Amino acid sequence: MVGIGRPVPAVAEELEIGSGLLYRWLKGPQGADLGRKADEAVGEEAAAAEIRSLRGENTQLRLENDILKKAAVILGTRPQPRDAK
Repeated sequence: MVGIGRPVPAVAEELEIGSGLLYRWLKGPQGADLGRKADEAVGEEAAAAEIRSLRGENTQLRLENDILKKAAVILGTRPQPRDAK
């Protein structure tokens, strides 16, 4: 599904697995990126790698944020609202 252009987070949610797991599965055992399209331009490789890295970081931060929210509920505190700047 990722190979035909669907975003990894959407596919992972549909399969009820973590995005990180799906990214690792797409990477394959030899490090070949199975989710890449064959017609991708060579110049886009660095940008695609950066996007993958940022998506992984975003997923990790979302997970950490969810854990902190759950801890706040358990401890009986409320998360502070973000200041609008």
